[in-house]
Amino acid sequence: MNIQNRAYFRRKWKRFDVMKALPVTVVHLLCLLAPFHYNLGALRLSIVLYIVNGLSITFSYHRNLAHQSFKLPKWLEYLFAYSALLALQGDPIDWVSIHRFHHKYTDSDRDPHSPIEGFWFSHILWIFDTDYIRAKCGRRNNVMDLKGQWFYRFLQNTQGLHITLFCTILYCYGGLPYLTWVVGVGGTIRYHGTWLINSACHIWGSQVWKTNDTSRNIWWLSIYTLGESWHNNHHAFESSAKHGLEWWQIDLAWYFIRLFEALGLATEVKLPSQPKKQKMAFATR
Repeated sequence: MNIQNRAYFRRKWKRFDVMKALPVTVVHLLCLLAPFHYNLGALRLSIVLYIVNGLSITFSYHRNLAHQSFKLPKWLEYLFAYSALLALQGDPIDWVSIHRFHHKYTDSDRDPHSPIEGFWFSHILWIFDTDYIRAKCGRRNNVMDLKGQWFYRFLQNTQGLHITLFCTILYCYGGLPYLTWVVGVGGTIRYHGTWLINSACHIWGSQVWKTNDTSRNIWWLSIYTLGESWHNNHHAFESSAKHGLEWWQIDLAWYFIRLFEALGLATEVKLPSQPKKQKMAFATR
């Protein structure tokens, strides 16, 4: 596989690639229309759902499902996974599988969104080249824990219906202003927040742990990404529910997990041990 000579735009686009590109294109077009359909109520709802759905991505898809950093009662686990589905980033099985492959093959030519193939590939282009990703990673055999649950199979098979219903309800409730601000603006911001973790957090920022990869911490991105940009921390301690390991490292998703732990709803919350920290630390720490 010669990744250096990969012709991204001259390749043949498959039907599934187009299906993945369509919602991304529509969301960005709606974002461009938003200034012409301003509505205060739509702006408020877009902010609320940006936080709710965006938090669900990191809280549910990432820390709960992909890394099993903590456990939730099934009814609550499924509720947050459904909320994350409405963030328009795919179903749990697909999202978790890609992320697990990323950690398994980080910075190699089997990394699904490898930074060694350039910023734009790791940021967005990988999403629309399913044959290439399949050639890199193989079959999605790393999510059998999710495939074995009826709810996640149901979401995978019906995700388009849920997104359509969500958009229809928004349009019926508030017309084009709600669609452009909630789906367009909110969706675009969430997209690029997640994508910047794949791209920017493997190019710029600081490395404070010996991870032997390009993962980096970017402090200014932490609020925008709800704590996900402490990426070098995360690669050092993949199963940790807490990414902002220092007191000053803002990690809104971790605060949310702590709240649910205090309520007795989040259990078996994983944190890095002191011996593991000492092993992973640079000599200057």
